[in-house]
Amino acid sequence: MVSFTCCFTLRAQFPGGGKLPNMGHIYGKVIDSAGHPVNGATVIVLQNKRDSVSKKNKFVLLKGLSTKANGDFNFEDLPMFGGLKLKISATGFKPYEQMVIFQMRMPAGGAPKPGTDPAQALNAMSSAINGFDRDLGNIKLEIDVTQLASVTVTAVTPTLRMDIDKKVYNVEKDIVNAGGTALDIMKNVPSVNVDIDGNVTLRNSTPQIYIDGRPTTLTLDQIPADAIESVEVITNPSAKYDASGGGAGILNIILKKNRKTGYNGNVRAGVDSHGGMNGGVNFNLRQDKFNFTAAGFYNQNRGVSTGNTNRENFTDTATAIHQSNYDKNKGAFAFGSVGFDYFMTPRTTFSLTGIKVHGAFKPYELLDIQNDIMFPSGISTLFSQRNSNTNRVFDADGFRFAFKHLFPKEGENITADVNYFQGKNQNDALYVTDYFTGQPGSAISHFQQQKVNGSGNNKFFTAQTDYVHPFDQKTKLEAGLRVNSQHLLNNTNNYYDTAGNGNFYLVPAASINYENTNNVYAGYVSFTSAVKDFGYQLGLRAESSSYSGDLFNTKQHFSNSYPLSLFPSVFLSQKLKNKQELQISYTRRINRPNFFQLIPYTDYTDSLNITRGNPSLVPEFTNSFEMSYLKTMKGNNTFLASLYYKRTDHLITRYLDTFTNALSGKNDLVNTYINASFSQTMGAEFTAVNNLTKWWDLTSNVNIYNSKINTDNITASQNALWSWFGKLNSNFKLPAKFKLQITGLYQSKTNLPVNTGGGGFGGPGGGGGAQSASQGYISAFWAVDAAVSRSFLKNDAATLSVSIGDIFRTKYSKQHSESEFFLQDYDRLRDPQLVRVNFSYRFGKLDVSLFKRKNMNTSGSQDAMQGMQ
Repeated sequence: MVSFTCCFTLRAQFPGGGKLPNMGHIYGKVIDSAGHPVNGATVIVLQNKRDSVSKKNKFVLLKGLSTKANGDFNFEDLPMFGGLKLKISATGFKPYEQMVIFQMRMPAGGAPKPGTDPAQALNAMSSAINGFDRDLGNIKLEIDVTQLASVTVTAVTPTLRMDIDKKVYNVEKDIVNAGGTALDIMKNVPSVNVDIDGNVTLRNSTPQIYIDGRPTTLTLDQIPADAIESVEVITNPSAKYDASGGGAGILNIILKKNRKTGYNGNVRAGVDSHGGMNGGVNFNLRQDKFNFTAAGFYNQNRGVSTGNTNRENFTDTATAIHQSNYDKNKGAFAFGSVGFDYFMTPRTTFSLTGIKVHGAFKPYELLDIQNDIMFPSGISTLFSQRNSNTNRVFDADGFRFAFKHLFPKEGENITADVNYFQGKNQNDALYVTDYFTGQPGSAISHFQQQKVNGSGNNKFFTAQTDYVHPFDQKTKLEAGLRVNSQHLLNNTNNYYDTAGNGNFYLVPAASINYENTNNVYAGYVSFTSAVKDFGYQLGLRAESSSYSGDLFNTKQHFSNSYPLSLFPSVFLSQKLKNKQELQISYTRRINRPNFFQLIPYTDYTDSLNITRGNPSLVPEFTNSFEMSYLKTMKGNNTFLASLYYKRTDHLITRYLDTFTNALSGKNDLVNTYINASFSQTMGAEFTAVNNLTKWWDLTSNVNIYNSKINTDNITASQNALWSWFGKLNSNFKLPAKFKLQITGLYQSKTNLPVNTGGGGFGGPGGGGGAQSASQGYISAFWAVDAAVSRSFLKNDAATLSVSIGDIFRTKYSKQHSESEFFLQDYDRLRDPQLVRVNFSYRFGKLDVSLFKRKNMNTSGSQDAMQGMQ
């Protein structure tokens, strides 16, 4: 039997109030004892009503039909209140009847309170209405077997939802970053740090970035903030996730995909204090078996940054280089997506999504350079100034085809999807360096020019299938297969005009043309079960990979195949009294050296930042241990504490070394890669979500950690350093429909994060080039952002917000690195006190008769401990 209990008034949530419409929906399949469908069986629904004459309740006929050839039946527009009785009869079978009374549990935290944001109330109502959608499964006429599970409804989506294995940050409540990009969103996500150059770290290591559970060619600054629904932070991924990428964890960006019935959407526009404009529109239409979603966004970038670099080189000729740079960006990108869902049956859904991104940027850099050369007779000082004008254009296209089928058995499902992304880029740059006869601003003795013409493309293909088989409510088996393939093509040619007469000549040593292909093949199996309040999940993933590449300049071919490796994961969970839970987890992961890191090609594009690969690199393996404690308190206040330890053997890291410069014949510095002996990180992280009052909620996150890279196999090791990182996100509901959000962060002195990216080849970079993770640290910094918004018009359909970033101009990036060959200090400040003004307007019409289908989660990410909850 299915029963219904509801203590809050849904009527108030419907526009106009009034009597609740008939929204009940039941469906299923009639089969015989052998599992074959029964065609033409009579199925009727009776309603319990009070007879006006006898004044007694009795069941009267409400609806009836005959099953289809495949045994399916489907009833819509049924009353939500009062008892229903389902009767089935067919020739040769015993009559069957079942009571059907819809039921839900109360939402966590109770019903939506007066004054709740309309969008949140509507989401709560949508979830509640889905409780009237019932799949009765396979009904055997001789055996009564169906027991339907209840539905849990969450009335209001919190800013941060914490599970024992991941954190889910809800972007909808984040008004500080309206009109920004995914990089701006990450600045407020707990556990995540974003430096001034947009490099993202999770617990001081570089994580993998997913979109809807799959890898992507898009970078975070190419994804508009308004397109993001939530961000999942997975610090210790289980065997069902890619083992590639090292032990830094996963940031999974969930894009908005509206499935509210009827039609609805929103439009928005904004501008920042640099003159950068942004705008966007979302539209969703759902009718019967079809759902259509479209979105478009436009975002201009007018970013400004300043900085200084001081470096002393202790090579054949000691030099001291002092640089001061001013950078200004000018450009924009457009992001568009179209999605289509077809609900073929109540259990089977097909989805197709397409994404298009186009960007064009013209960054400008002014670099003042002082070069002190140490001779035995004294110091010779040269002053120069470099003007850099670049034109970058990129285009990215992608599509995803997804399939999901829900079996009649509750929790059993199979999914399959194919993802394809491709990106193209064009990069043209002109660098003009003026050499002064004396101090800066004096007469120009001569000048040199460098021209870089580059182009390339990136193709990423992923195919995956997953199957979930539940044995009972606590036990399930999951298995999946996956293949990834990435193809890169790059052509970069460098031309010099050393005489300053406009005659450019190609320099092969400073040009790079290559292509490479990486393939990863994987499969996993995971078993989840529980004994009373003790749950466990055991997983095993198998991966093998290969790569091949060609350097067209030197006609060299490189290839390698990595053997099959196994990656176990263990999650143990113990539920305690008073809504407490403990979990211990262990995982093993891998990071394979990529093509850029391996090829022994020396790139002389930037004479101050010469780079070269290392063909002797081997994969690094990471073993991670984590213990977590989760406590849910009264009023949905939540506290999560984690202790973690991570050790990586054969760590791949950047390293500055010396070599003989083939162009000058002198001893010079080269930025390359090495396998450090090992690295280790240990720490404790604390995250709390507190609803302090009805008008104030606070999310806080503190990470205290110790990190070290051991390079005893090369040179002296990096000193172990205790550091801490903290974030506060405070939201206030003010009178007159105003909202205020204040966010702050602090990063203490910390070792440079491990650079797991391979970088690439190209033009000169300002500011002194890359840093070596094993040879330096970052100085402490802090920053505060704030935003205020107000909703107005009918149903609060319009919202105006104003935000300001880095209010006190304190988010400096200051880095120090050193070795026996060099000493370098570097600092930069980007876009302090940037103000954004944004306006948004929601529109739409709710058609409640269309809340009929089961929800299909296409994010591609599942709770690692879902079966234990």
